[in-house]
Amino acid sequence: MIRLGAGRLDGIVALGAHCDDIAIGAGGTLLALCAARPGLRVDALVLSGGGTEREDEERAALAAFCPGADLGVTVLKLPDGRLPTHWEEAKNALEELRRRTDPGLVLAPRTEDAHQDHQGLAKLVPTAFRDHFTLGYEIVKWDGDLGRPSVYQPLSPELAERKVLLLQEHYASQRHRPWYDREAFLGLARIRGIECGARYAEAFDAKKLLLDLEG
Repeated sequence: MIRLGAGRLDGIVALGAHCDDIAIGAGGTLLALCAARPGLRVDALVLSGGGTEREDEERAALAAFCPGADLGVTVLKLPDGRLPTHWEEAKNALEELRRRTDPGLVLAPRTEDAHQDHQGLAKLVPTAFRDHFTLGYEIVKWDGDLGRPSVYQPLSPELAERKVLLLQEHYASQRHRPWYDREAFLGLARIRGIECGARYAEAFDAKKLLLDLEG
């Protein structure tokens, strides 16, 4: 397994179509990065759920997933399930975020995600963050759209358990969903761990990587 380090990492942008997307897809990675880099700047943008209980859940959850970080959270009010018809508002939000940030890493949904909101956001990301290292996270759900990831972040058993605990603690509005449970989250993390030689892992897609092997 080839290992590449992130090098100097001053800031992260985390993007989600819905409250809980970021935490489900990359919560373990955020926990690991924030623990390793106290004071890391994290700017999170979520396109829907603003002004509802879901925004309150998201703000509390991201604070827990980014301990010690310099965290900024923006939650918009675009309608859930209707992102393709609100393309301009979503694009404007990403472009405004890009104007005030220059992250070393962007976390966003995979372009192959079957949910129209996830996929729409994923397709917008490279139009705003053209020259940025972007990892596309995965979200387990009924669509059966999980693929063959190319990048892995190993998670210790303690970190994987912490991620699941925070998901269960902070998103009470989602507990009724049949796929929202400990077995689903840990099961996928175990499979991704097997694929990269770790106990647990989160997996991502990377469309472009620029190597600097002489640096």
